[in-house]
Amino acid sequence: MKYYAGLDVSVKETSICIVDQTGKICREVKVTSHPDDLIVVLKDPAWNMERIGLEAGPLSQWLFEGLARAGLPVICIETRHTKAFLKAQPNKSDRNDARGIAQMMRVHLYRAVHVKTLTSQKRRALL
Repeated sequence: MKYYAGLDVSVKETSICIVDQTGKICREVKVTSHPDDLIVVLKDPAWNMERIGLEAGPLSQWLFEGLARAGLPVICIETRHTKAFLKAQPNKSDRNDARGIAQMMRVHLYRAVHVKTLTSQKRRALL
């Protein structure tokens, strides 16, 4: 069975929602917004992750780099598109946003954003 995850990131905590290929919620959890903590949840052998959605934001480059380096199929998604999709939900919360992003990953309703490597970001900073 394939699984999809949605991450709603804030400065301190990240809400994670994992759904299966039918859309059923399999796990919801909040962890510290650090790649190592996210990897512990997402690399669990119980989940065969197909896609992991991470909305573009202040921490997204750092988290994306850590998750991608761990071999996870993470995709950084466009903020405005995500906001429009999540607007249809009745209650705005981190938990519901993570659920919505997981569903977006499951049904391919997202726009991927290119994330520059840390090396590219450092070179640009020097310029």
